[in-house]
Amino acid sequence: MATPRFAWGIDIGNRALKAVKLVTTAEGLVIDDFDVIEHENVLSASGDNRESLIQSALAQFVQRHPGIEKGQVGVGVTGQQSFARFIKLPPVDPKEIPKIVRFEAIQQIPFPLDEVEWSYQLFEDPESPDVEVGIFAMRKDLVNQHIKFFTDAKLNVQAVQMNPLSVYNAMYYDSRIKGTTMIIDVGAENTDLIIAEGESIWMRSISIGGNNFTESLTKAFKVNFAKAEDLKRNASTSKYGRQIMQAMRPIFADLVSEIQRSIGFYSSVHKESRISKVIAIGSTFRLPGLQKYLSQNLTLDVEKLDRLGSGASGGAVEDPKIAAMLSENLLSAAGAYGLALQVMGQGKISSSLLPETIRRDKMWAEKTKWFVGAAALFMIGAAVPYGRLYLENNQFNSQESQDNFTRISKVQSDAQKADTDWGTIERAGADTRQILLNARELKDGKHLWPEINTLLYNALPQNVEGAQPELGTGNLDDVKKIKRGDRRQIFILDKVPTYYPDLSPVVKFPETLRSVAESFAPVLPFENGNGGSEGSGMQGGGMPGGVVPSVTGAPVPGLPSKIDRGFVILMKVRTPNSTGDLMFEKYDTTLTSLKPTKEFPYEVKFAKFFDPHPVREDKDAMMAMETAYQQKQRDAEKATVSVPGAVSPGPLGNPGFRPNGYDRQPYSPPYSPLTNGGAADQKIPDEAYLDPVTHEDVRDDTVSKLALVVVIDAAVPVAPPAAAPGAATPPKTVAAARAPAGSP
Repeated sequence: MATPRFAWGIDIGNRALKAVKLVTTAEGLVIDDFDVIEHENVLSASGDNRESLIQSALAQFVQRHPGIEKGQVGVGVTGQQSFARFIKLPPVDPKEIPKIVRFEAIQQIPFPLDEVEWSYQLFEDPESPDVEVGIFAMRKDLVNQHIKFFTDAKLNVQAVQMNPLSVYNAMYYDSRIKGTTMIIDVGAENTDLIIAEGESIWMRSISIGGNNFTESLTKAFKVNFAKAEDLKRNASTSKYGRQIMQAMRPIFADLVSEIQRSIGFYSSVHKESRISKVIAIGSTFRLPGLQKYLSQNLTLDVEKLDRLGSGASGGAVEDPKIAAMLSENLLSAAGAYGLALQVMGQGKISSSLLPETIRRDKMWAEKTKWFVGAAALFMIGAAVPYGRLYLENNQFNSQESQDNFTRISKVQSDAQKADTDWGTIERAGADTRQILLNARELKDGKHLWPEINTLLYNALPQNVEGAQPELGTGNLDDVKKIKRGDRRQIFILDKVPTYYPDLSPVVKFPETLRSVAESFAPVLPFENGNGGSEGSGMQGGGMPGGVVPSVTGAPVPGLPSKIDRGFVILMKVRTPNSTGDLMFEKYDTTLTSLKPTKEFPYEVKFAKFFDPHPVREDKDAMMAMETAYQQKQRDAEKATVSVPGAVSPGPLGNPGFRPNGYDRQPYSPPYSPLTNGGAADQKIPDEAYLDPVTHEDVRDDTVSKLALVVVIDAAVPVAPPAAAPGAATPPKTVAAARAPAGSP
């Protein structure tokens, strides 16, 4: 797309609309115009009147600048309404990056992708093989509502950008970023922190802004918001300046505390980085003493923005009136300046949250003029053979041609009738044919999940031959003869399979599994104790659009024919063995070496363990055991009362035992777990942490997460039907036989 002749960047803030116009000259880009239109009331306190205030400001702006509709506009959205995440990718083929980024976006963005507008930006350093990607998103309804203000005013919106990224574009273009630079933008409602280093950035939005300072004055001086705002703006010349600053001191302290926390987090992730420069922007920095207060408490040099338009061109505002207005509002103009830079093609960050439908319409609008030219050339070319067409038309209308046309029409009519008759025959048997096809497909994939479940249990290590009492086999005494820390046992506590129509990002880059595994939070992982089966979390996701995947190798409609599709199975496992890491590694190796026991085309690509740790350090596990213990106590108490519906003793001798946590009643005092806010004198006895089968303390056992990738439609050798030597037989009641929603 060609670079526009001029562009406006428009930032609608809580107190005012700020706009910067850039034009291209022989010297480069220069600021040609600037405008500020203050709202009658601050938007955050206007309630239902907010939209009319924005519409009024835009209408006034358009009226002041005739011809603006001929240019292009970039608009900003607040950092609080949008989402940003920065992720480092390993060295990969550039062609694979879009696919990997989409996979990460699904994991990171807290909304379904079809409910957000999202984009990404690559940050590549020539001196580093790593690639950092920024993923940015905003809910579609919020984006469309914001853009509508501008389109209703007949403005040509070309880019939608987050305000923090626009500020970064402005500072980068003006060469203000040196070394590791932090930009502090204190707006009316929130403060945006941007830390830039080399070719990468990090940002965070803090919910402290100028309004917080104003509200502290309303409480201290018992005045309304407008009067408090006036006191704040004139604090430097007011005779009550000392009292005003004293009233705002708690907000100063809160702001510094949040900034220090952000710097601490950034330093923990980027251990080699040291912030060397701080740039202060935002109208709140007009407050006397704020710059000095931050500098003293952060022990960093804080400099306020003193100019704009000093990029590579060195352009400056020529009109003295505009220059004076810009100088007065310089601290709040950086965002609008960065938006205009991006529209002019000079933004370091070029990603945009402009909806795809609008981008597509603009692309076709750009091409329309070329279509018109092509049509004109076509008409000129068509006029040349027109004379010949006239002569041939006369020949076609002759009597001989009409006789041939009659014969052709009869053949066409007969063919049309035959086609209609055949269609009637086909439709008559359509319902019966579909019933037969559905019945034939009932058998497809019915053994897949039982077989994968058998594979997972066949891979479990055994104590002694045939001794696995937790699975209903062997002798408990034989197992208890072995010291608990020496037992070669692994128990599956929870298993959550999720179907992916395209597993290629995971298969090619297993590192992406870590973010999936870290988000896995089993539900009451110790509810079933050490029974060796799943807890309560048998979940899973079907294919988008409700298409049921087939395990027979047949192509799935709407998907490429050659892709790896299948399941990521997230598990939580436990072992009493003192060498937990080694036990998990052996289970990893055994899983990937086992082959299907039936002729089903699937393959275990790889298994990865994450975060092995003792049970006593697992908050979810400890909470689950304490909760289960309290529930049993409560049910035992209820069982002693002769009332309808009293809970009777359950299996394993545990009163009120409910498998997998179903039909659970809410917990209430006096049986409220200590870790869930119980009274200080309520102690959880050691018996709450006992193995319900062996009656041994499980707190020194090791738990871990396991991510298992199973690819279906894979052409792999099949093992004989016989089970592995010494393999445990899965219990008939095991929940693994249940397939997830959308699975075969």
